[in-house]
Amino acid sequence: MYSKLLVPTDGSKLSVKAVVHALGLAKALQAKIAVLYATPTFAPESYFDGGGALHERMSKSEYEAIAARAAERVLKPLADKAAAAKVECTTLNVFSDAPWEAIIAAAGKQKCDAIVMASHGRRAVSALLLGSETQKVLAHSKIPVVVVR
Repeated sequence: MYSKLLVPTDGSKLSVKAVVHALGLAKALQAKIAVLYATPTFAPESYFDGGGALHERMSKSEYEAIAARAAERVLKPLADKAAAAKVECTTLNVFSDAPWEAIIAAAGKQKCDAIVMASHGRRAVSALLLGSETQKVLAHSKIPVVVVR
């Protein structure tokens, strides 16, 4: 049925719940998983000093090093859960300002045949104002999406 599942995570309790659900599904189907963490792209913050010189607060390489450590803190425990469950797991950290696009792109690149992801279940005005990465994935994905609440 499914041979590889993509599981996006932001490190929240609910997204970890989605990973646990995906591990159970993968184990039952003898499938693999790919766990994805999307980091916002580097946006340099600059300021002028009193002499008119422009300075950056952080370099792109500094940002990427910090982002890599943050992603590792989220992804490593999930990879350990997969190893304990005896499910083959790939971890991915991508840079994107549109997580839903990164999720769909990663699913294609990793040749996943389903996405398992969390949803906070926001409704009405809250969902409209805050937007929902899950809703965007559901609207644009060409492969099945399992939503965990």
